[in-house]
Amino acid sequence: MHAIVIEDKQLVRREVPDPSAGEGEVVVDVTAAGVNRADVAQRQGHYPPPPGAPDYPGLECAGVISAVGPGVSGHHVGERVSALLAGGGYAERVAVPAGQLLPVPTGLSLTEAAALPEVSCTVWSNVVDRDRLRKGETLLVHGGGSGIGTFAIQLGKALGASVVATARTSKHDGLRALGADLLIDYSTDDFVTGVRAFNGRGADVILDIVGAKYLSRNIEALAPGGRLTVIGMQGGRKAELDLGLLMAKRASVSSTSLRARPLADKARIVAAVARDVWPLVEAGAVKPIIHTTLPLAEAAKAHELMESSDHLGKILLTP
Repeated sequence: MHAIVIEDKQLVRREVPDPSAGEGEVVVDVTAAGVNRADVAQRQGHYPPPPGAPDYPGLECAGVISAVGPGVSGHHVGERVSALLAGGGYAERVAVPAGQLLPVPTGLSLTEAAALPEVSCTVWSNVVDRDRLRKGETLLVHGGGSGIGTFAIQLGKALGASVVATARTSKHDGLRALGADLLIDYSTDDFVTGVRAFNGRGADVILDIVGAKYLSRNIEALAPGGRLTVIGMQGGRKAELDLGLLMAKRASVSSTSLRARPLADKARIVAAVARDVWPLVEAGAVKPIIHTTLPLAEAAKAHELMESSDHLGKILLTP
């Protein structure tokens, strides 16, 4: 089969061995695969795959099961699924642990479903599972125009929260249509002042993809009892933390990644997303936001678009 591999930090189309369905796995013939910022980091040499994962990128896909391995029940050849992956999505086929399979939400195509697994599992595991966002609270989403951001805005609104997002002004109309209550251009305006003026307290939950560059201001932007979760390092790895301010606010800071979690934990998250989030998708309260779909052979172009941050929502590849 063909896959996109990394050679000297470049994406190259190559023939690779077909995957086989091991114990507890299925093979999915890929209809579409999502492109994520983590894929760019992997290509640049900063985010290696966990042990046992394919060494080519791709953290989510949707397609049709073509083989079922030993120990798998409840799935069959010909079934339409989407999947959370540890790697290998930039290919014609991929082996997937059965616990990381998701049904295709009613009303969505396979291509649309490919835009959901990574963002839904990332946002749910942080905003809901870890930070316990509640109805009436304020969620601040950094990188509102990204795949993560567009999903987090919608999920926050569906949960009854107010949502503030940072994004370029050119993306504000699109994000307002998704339900964002306040939009802040990070290049010209101060999000600390903005979120405080919005509700008089600050953000109860902050989902941050920037990292070090925003750490001190994120702490300032937190409301008393607020929760900050960092899921990206686009703005660097290291920064000073004002523990005095953190303690005065009785706030918390955490940082997570999804890719290297144990299989059982990922299966737990996937099951919760199917239970809690998929009904919202099927009801139309949360939608896959797809900026563009490109052929697998144009993966390099997809990465260029991702690095430019000119997209709104997801970028997909189709074998």
